[in-house]
Amino acid sequence: MTTTDHRVVLTIEEAAQRLGIGRTTMYALVKSGQIRTVTIGRLRRVPSFCLDEYVQRLLIQPTSLENAA
Repeated sequence: MTTTDHRVVLTIEEAAQRLGIGRTTMYALVKSGQIRTVTIGRLRRVPSFCLDEYVQRLLIQPTSLENAA
């Protein structure tokens, strides 16, 4: 995926790749409601702006350095 990719919606796998996480972790984030998705027909897609929202929420949440990897 190139940095010039401006698609509105992504597959779960593409969204995981964009965040630099694994597919299983991405599915867990979607299932828990931390990352919002939409259904188009029978397809589950992640709006690209929802990834930005998720990262913004991570920046707002206080993080303990003891828990950081």
